[in-house]
Amino acid sequence: MTPVVTLRGIGKRFRSGVAALAGIDLVIAEGEFLSLVGPSGCGKTTLLRIIAGLAEPSEGERRLSLAADGGGRMSRQRVGFVFQDPTLMPWATVTDNVLLPFRIAGRPGPAERERVAAEIRAVGLAGFERAYPRELSGGMRMRVSIARALVTDPDLLLLDEPFAALDEITRMALNDDLLRLWEARRTTVVFVTHSVFESVYLSTR
Repeated sequence: MTPVVTLRGIGKRFRSGVAALAGIDLVIAEGEFLSLVGPSGCGKTTLLRIIAGLAEPSEGERRLSLAADGGGRMSRQRVGFVFQDPTLMPWATVTDNVLLPFRIAGRPGPAERERVAAEIRAVGLAGFERAYPRELSGGMRMRVSIARALVTDPDLLLLDEPFAALDEITRMALNDDLLRLWEARRTTVVFVTHSVFESVYLSTR
């Protein structure tokens, strides 16, 4: 399979002198569902941010086959990122929150709005298009975040412990939904978790 992300000898040291990562070699193949599992504070989120280009490594090489230029920086349209907190705009409806990537790109036209409606249905929120984040449960807000990350049809989806703050029943339901979406699309996924069970249940590696 074609490598989407290649990391060679990646290390990260913060200004405080703390070494978060050292000697990380990793190849992520197209269509793979990869979980990064480990205890809190072991560097999972730091590695995910390096993959996304949101942080630079202190040493080593990062190669992204989806990069828009030769510098290893990925186009915003080619990567989706779901944070641990939903990071929704509280003044915007579900539809407007999911539409945000298209607004940033300057093309919130009819075709994009149809895509938004389809993603809202895909994550099980049909009927809540005009709802505001304050009117939604934690699990529903996370579904909105996932829909927003998927609406541009990214080649790489990065998720940073998205279900960590949810109750067990909601978490399992969202695990099933995420797995269903991945099986239908085969988007390359990197999923950060501290749950061994969750990593085994979801990932191919």
